[in-house]
Amino acid sequence: MQEKPAESRHKAGFVNILGNPNVGKSTLMNALVGEKLSIVTPKAQTTRHRILGLVNGEDYQIVYSDTPGIVKPSYRLHETMLKTVKSAFTDADMLVYMIEPHNTEEKDAEIAEKLRKTTIPVLLLINKIDLAKPGEVETLIAEWQQKLPLAGIYAISALHRFNLESVLHWILDKLPFSPPYYPKDELTDKSERFFVAEIIREKIFMNYKQEIPYSCEVAVDSFKEEEKIIRIQAIIYVLRESQKGILIGNKGEALKKTGTDARIDIEKFLGKKVFLEMFVKESKDWRNTENKLKEFGY
Repeated sequence: MQEKPAESRHKAGFVNILGNPNVGKSTLMNALVGEKLSIVTPKAQTTRHRILGLVNGEDYQIVYSDTPGIVKPSYRLHETMLKTVKSAFTDADMLVYMIEPHNTEEKDAEIAEKLRKTTIPVLLLINKIDLAKPGEVETLIAEWQQKLPLAGIYAISALHRFNLESVLHWILDKLPFSPPYYPKDELTDKSERFFVAEIIREKIFMNYKQEIPYSCEVAVDSFKEEEKIIRIQAIIYVLRESQKGILIGNKGEALKKTGTDARIDIEKFLGKKVFLEMFVKESKDWRNTENKLKEFGY
């Protein structure tokens, strides 16, 4: 029998990751890609954008897609995030749906029903099994085998990279034959500016409490690469004037700490020394303003 040409034996496809907020989608994609592309914090709704991460082998390309958590919309930003989640069904070659032992409520019945009806491969991952009670994982597997009888089901810990090799083998087996969608030396579809803004936003989530992280958006206003240093100016937008004082802190100490934390990670990501300036501006009701959301890339 004549052997297929190398191009026709190449596999490639879009693997889109869905699930409730804070279930571990970003941690999973970072672990599978081998790079920190999605920001990760203990707070729900940290991910707002759909981010692609590429894994390339000699005869395959996996295009992972990290999506925002499934939420019931409270304002227009949430609606945009949910549209992003639902759009993940339209271009997926397979879907990864993540749950965890202590948070199995389906936040969007339409998403769950689509998983049951879809004809593309579905992989259900029970994450954070290191936090499960005895017998809990086995019970969940049995329940989901009833709900999604054709799905692959694995118990994993994305944080500790437990059982991810099995996940990769399952994905490679189901990946369709196709030429690569992106150049083999690319890691993601996002720009360096995007990741700088995301790193700053991650530090805001880590350093501030209550509503502040959810009220902020970050935009990179200037990105100038010189021979030995990259000079970056970023603007943090807040909903109300009163939030500016909280972000800046007494004598600017809070903003200075956030800037230092962000600069350290940005330098690691870009592999070069960085000079980072951050400014805080009010942008009233940006979460409900269509023009502002478009400006921020939503």
